[in-house]
Amino acid sequence: MACHEDYVQYIAEQCSGAGEITVRKMFGEYGIYCDGKIFGLICDDQFFVKITAAGTAQMPGLETASPYKGAKPHFVVTDIDDREAVSAFVAATCGELPAPKPKKKQRK
Repeated sequence: MACHEDYVQYIAEQCSGAGEITVRKMFGEYGIYCDGKIFGLICDDQFFVKITAAGTAQMPGLETASPYKGAKPHFVVTDIDDREAVSAFVAATCGELPAPKPKKKQRK
């Protein structure tokens, strides 16, 4: 089951207070980024966020699940209507994640 585009856009809008939010289609689902860092996935109309200590402190008690078979567990964020809370959670999570690795130049 694929994601609905309107749900993906709603998630991006709810996270927008954390920084520059972008989404990229990946294997029929979506990766979600904040300032270039991938911090979560949107799969089957569910919002998954990488597990960090900062995220745990921000929203204790979130359920965890794997977004797809073989993936590491992620937080499953179901209460997404409070934009300030979601943005603060995403900002805290991304603050703990490493910077993206620079892309290697392709040889011709």
